[in-house]
Amino acid sequence: MADWVKVAGSLSAVSAGSRTTLWGVNGATAIYRYTNYDANPFINIPGGLSDIGAAADGTVWGVNGNNQIYRYAGDQGSTNWVGINGSLVRIDAGSRTNVWGVDSAGAIYRYTNNDANPWIKIPGVAVDIGTGADGTVWHVNGGNQIYRYIGDQDSSTTWKSVPGSLKRIAVGSRTNVWGVDPAGSIYRYTNNDSSGANPWIKIPGVATDIAAGADGTAWHVNSAGEIYRYIGDQPS
Repeated sequence: MADWVKVAGSLSAVSAGSRTTLWGVNGATAIYRYTNYDANPFINIPGGLSDIGAAADGTVWGVNGNNQIYRYAGDQGSTNWVGINGSLVRIDAGSRTNVWGVDSAGAIYRYTNNDANPWIKIPGVAVDIGTGADGTVWHVNGGNQIYRYIGDQDSSTTWKSVPGSLKRIAVGSRTNVWGVDPAGSIYRYTNNDSSGANPWIKIPGVATDIAAGADGTAWHVNSAGEIYRYIGDQPS
């Protein structure tokens, strides 16, 4: 597959902040961090998570099977994960100050940057959410409809509908947005909402989850747990 290079390992969910920041979890909830060395690519991090969000600045958040929320602190002290009040099933981090999640009812929450009162509810209903280092946020709902956050641009409208059909969404930045449709096909945003009926370009491959970094990095995993890094933008 010329667009993707396979990387050894097995993951069920992935999140990328940048070329050097990739985290994932496997089907047994084990947590892995990319070593930036394909010959020995992943190191196990203590803990158990069902979803994870990694940002370009090194920020990492996760949720477990009981919807409990954790922030990575293993680079700051002896505790790998710090529990944060709340209940989420999906989470993504664009930066230390830009963390979003979705609860079991589909409600959308944004981190307040204050652990004492950590979440503010944002209007909308979602099943997956992605946020970038620059503040960009997208979500998809149970009907596979796609939305981009504009609540910081227009007080009357929180989300703008974007044509297409996706079940997973990943955001590295305003110009690096990827998704997976219900059939597993992979799409990259063209950065033009009006580019025909569908502002997405199809990228070869089949995925169950996808990751996008602030620097253009993209990874995906498939139903077999196989891991791939995007190289379609590099000379063949």
